Amino acid sequence: MKFGTSQTGVGRSVERVEDARLLTGRGRYTDDVQLSGMVHGVTLRSPHGHARIRAIDTAAARAMPGVLAVYTHADIAHYGPIPCLVPLSGPVQTPRPLLADGVVRFVGDGVAFVVAETREQARAAAEAIEVDYEELPAVSTLAAALAADAPKVWPEAPSNCLFTWEAGDAAKADAAVAAAAHRVTLRIVQNRVAPTSMEVRAAVGQHEEGAGFTLHVGSQGVAGMRAMLAGLVMQCPPDQLRVVTGDVGGGFGMKTFLYPEYGLVLHAARALGRSVKWTGDRADAFQTDTHGRAMESEATLALDADGRILALRVESWSDLGAYQAQYGPAIQTLAGGRILGGVYRIPAIHNRVHGVVTNTAPVDAYRGAGRPEATYIIERLMDAAAHRLGIGTDEIRRRNLLTPDELPHANGLGLTFDVGNFPALLDRALANADWAGAAARRAEAARRGRRHGRGLCYYVEIAGGGSSEEFADVRVGADGVVEVAVGTQSNGQGHETVYAQVTAERLGIPIGQVRIVQGDTARLDQGHGTGGSRSMAWGGSACLEAADALVARGIALARADLGDEVDYADGLFRARNSNATLSIAELAAKHPGGLDGRSRFHPEQPRPTFPNGCHVAEVEVDPETGVVEVTRYSCVDDFGTIINPLLLQGQIHGGVAQGLGQVLLENIVYDEAAQLLTGSFMDYGVPRADDMPPAIGFDTLPTPSPTNPLGAKGCGEAGTIGAMPAIMNAIIDALDGTQLEMPATPEKIWRAAQALALRQAAE
Repeated sequence: MKFGTSQTGVGRSVERVEDARLLTGRGRYTDDVQLSGMVHGVTLRSPHGHARIRAIDTAAARAMPGVLAVYTHADIAHYGPIPCLVPLSGPVQTPRPLLADGVVRFVGDGVAFVVAETREQARAAAEAIEVDYEELPAVSTLAAALAADAPKVWPEAPSNCLFTWEAGDAAKADAAVAAAAHRVTLRIVQNRVAPTSMEVRAAVGQHEEGAGFTLHVGSQGVAGMRAMLAGLVMQCPPDQLRVVTGDVGGGFGMKTFLYPEYGLVLHAARALGRSVKWTGDRADAFQTDTHGRAMESEATLALDADGRILALRVESWSDLGAYQAQYGPAIQTLAGGRILGGVYRIPAIHNRVHGVVTNTAPVDAYRGAGRPEATYIIERLMDAAAHRLGIGTDEIRRRNLLTPDELPHANGLGLTFDVGNFPALLDRALANADWAGAAARRAEAARRGRRHGRGLCYYVEIAGGGSSEEFADVRVGADGVVEVAVGTQSNGQGHETVYAQVTAERLGIPIGQVRIVQGDTARLDQGHGTGGSRSMAWGGSACLEAADALVARGIALARADLGDEVDYADGLFRARNSNATLSIAELAAKHPGGLDGRSRFHPEQPRPTFPNGCHVAEVEVDPETGVVEVTRYSCVDDFGTIINPLLLQGQIHGGVAQGLGQVLLENIVYDEAAQLLTGSFMDYGVPRADDMPPAIGFDTLPTPSPTNPLGAKGCGEAGTIGAMPAIMNAIIDALDGTQLEMPATPEKIWRAAQALALRQAAE
């Protein structure tokens, strides 16, 4: 297939077809679901970071107006706990019940669930519940959790360090570090962040005798949500649970996961015989949505006298929170730990990660899921090494990047990079950023009393989301509309547009003739959802295959009218030796429900894709206030075949904003008693428009991926991965190599600038 043959096909900047609905208020999010007789639930949450529940008195709450039920653990103990699906901790598990079973382990842990006629009545009743807590010692930081006399989050565990994971060759890396001409070691902190999606979590539960449950929920994939919730928590057959997801206002990984309220609304719906809605508020989100990052590392880069890397050795401590979340132990290990070192030529590499529990909210996948952390480590080291050796930060990367003739390349951590032209992409990025002109901009900034800095990052992503399998189901209605059901779930990425582009081009029909449907297990109950930058490579390929299956089915059906020799092109089935034709619509009308095609896309050799690129940032620091301004930003990326350049830019812009937010503003903080100090937007900073650079230069240098027929590579997380080290390296450069940790707040920058000025004056 030749892509880009139509004005709306693959490779064209088509505006999102879903925007008309979303921008005119016709989107339908979970909280918009209104059902007859629906009642409302509210969760009473623990105010303590660690405590034993001596008693719960619910009598006053049950007697309040409108209250229908008050549930505690005793009422729902027969349901399974929320599981960790990657238990690396050996025999010590950390099961999370739907409501606390005698012990609360973080601020926000659910204690009771109140259902009333209105949300206000439920909230008032929740406040009337009396809980007798015995406060227990808490650990809120990695240092506190790892102290010799630390109180245990889980008493049955030998310590708060539940597992140690490692990859690579420790002996080889240690020997290379010991013999190296140069060694650079950094202690690097990855600050804990909150996903802060625009739409908070919500859930609506229904139950009908004989038909089973229905859950309306904002998710990143209904099939996976149904499998986990039915089989592991509700303990019912999957066909007794329908999961429906409408529009989703941001997910970033967080809406992939099960939360207690999803099981609680289903339980209440069955017990009360009425639909039950729970809608969280922003306090619920800060306290209980899975957090991201939260890791500290000691990293050493060893180099020879010419600045070529000899070894990389990293030891990290990953904060898991109070419970090992569904994929939490995998984030800094299997997801991010194998990409450490990037696409640099590193003969010896070793990565060790310790998983540590604390009395804080669980930590799981957040945009990039371990890959931003891994990239941040190696890119901070690369700049520090360049400063140490007195060579350019661009030059040290150029000397160490793998070249095309070295690919495929096994990185020593379990990954093999397949295709790419990393040196050429680096050169393109530096040229686009006017790297050579930065010296003049630095001098001009100095004349205005500002400190100028530039930073770059060469990142590589492992994209695929844990599975190379995806599903699509295509049906043609009598009106000729081609309906494509997909197993992924858009959270704002534009799937309704890009999948329609792929399908329309494959079938040779207008994009307006294609309708994408998603988010209902009653329509398609298979799929691995959206996450890990997987949707286009696998979901898009499933759309291609399903369209091909549709054509094959159509040819078979058309033979009854057109004879044995039938061809298909541009929406028409044609008799090969005559002018007789049938359009898709005409054939569908002749065979109601029969013109369809299905795909279970699964490559013979499943492998991830490896998007990569170079981001360049320039900043100006005001030494008198510590305020930093990102003055220039540009990037060149390799995403393989690009389906829609306009939407791709949007993904990069959003990713850069989230990376910038973590570098400059965002930080979840608990005090020594594990009280959450940053539980609202009054205390937790997110980037605003005026924090962003005035423009983001964007370019691509693609090498199509060999893993899928589209040749696509994931793009959804790349902006965040590239932005974090690029912006931080620019700030450090502005401060003449002074090392800082995220978030680089004005106070930190001001103190560093003042100390630097004193040192320079003394010299």
